[in-house]
Amino acid sequence: MDLSHEDSLRLHVLLASQPLAIRIDEDRMRVQGLTERGESSVQLNPNTAPERYLRQVRELISGHVLGSPGGYPVYLSRWTRLGQMRDESLAQLLRLGEPEAVVAAVGSPGLTDELARRAWWVMEDAGNARRMLANPRVRDGRMGPVLAEYLLQYLPFETDSEAMIESVRLILHPGLLDDERRRDLWTRAARRPAWLAGFLCAGFDDWPEPAPARARPESLRSPANADDPVAHLLVRLHTPAGQGYLKTMARILDKPPNQDVLLTVLDCLRATFAPLRPEGDPDLGLEALIRDAEDFPSSDPRLLELAHVCADCRAELQAMRFLSGVGYALIRPLLSDPTTQGTLMRRKLAPVLTAMANQIERLIADRD
Repeated sequence: MDLSHEDSLRLHVLLASQPLAIRIDEDRMRVQGLTERGESSVQLNPNTAPERYLRQVRELISGHVLGSPGGYPVYLSRWTRLGQMRDESLAQLLRLGEPEAVVAAVGSPGLTDELARRAWWVMEDAGNARRMLANPRVRDGRMGPVLAEYLLQYLPFETDSEAMIESVRLILHPGLLDDERRRDLWTRAARRPAWLAGFLCAGFDDWPEPAPARARPESLRSPANADDPVAHLLVRLHTPAGQGYLKTMARILDKPPNQDVLLTVLDCLRATFAPLRPEGDPDLGLEALIRDAEDFPSSDPRLLELAHVCADCRAELQAMRFLSGVGYALIRPLLSDPTTQGTLMRRKLAPVLTAMANQIERLIADRD
């Protein structure tokens, strides 16, 4: 059975108004359009089963927007998932009333701030917010603070650790949250390791809880070391922000709740200490990684000079070298089940967690 004459006419009028975006409220059986002048709405009056009637509505919309009456085409779905959708076609996706089309649009690198505004009108969703905030054009536009505020308010209801980590990392980008909101987020993160991991991923240049600075060796004050990335990193770790960062890292590793959080911390460590291992993840087990660190920096001619200039830095350089190589290879031999978490996970990984904690401790200022 076709659409009722009244619904068909009203939908054609809506489409003729060149809406910027369309959304379909299945619960209320309503089609809404976003136009330059505001919003317009068509209340549907189904003359058959709601699911069948909505399918006919989508076919009518798709036929008008894309010239394809089959709804969101399979080939279009495949292209957008593969990133092959042309930028000029993104606006069309937002006029289909299809959730999958919106997800495809918000994940496109060609998304603009204006298209993000339309997509957000169609479908407010935490996953969509994260995809759009990962796009610099959206993050730095008018929609950036809007999306960050949504993710901030949604955080207490998020259940997936990876989603929590990514949300915190994204909203901590400079300019998205004011100082008061950042401090409040840090306070609330105290008992949430996944949130703390998000802070780690955001970097430590503006760390919310600095710790006492570590005394910097006189040799590192020399301008000659200013352009050395390893010396620069070592100096940054001596600062209150760097020490606060390291202490938070140790705090999470003392009691990681699950493998998602732990692997994120390992990724953060490798990224932070990347200057000591430009070749990337070495995929080494614990014993091999310990041996590699003990041979350092004598095994790396590039850093021998720094080790000679700063004789007191050798232990720190070895600790940094170790932490630059932590990865899944440390976990793989001890924990075959990816679902293991909590106390059992920590017990199985005790040798690895202890070794990492010891290396971080070598970089933290002596306690009184």
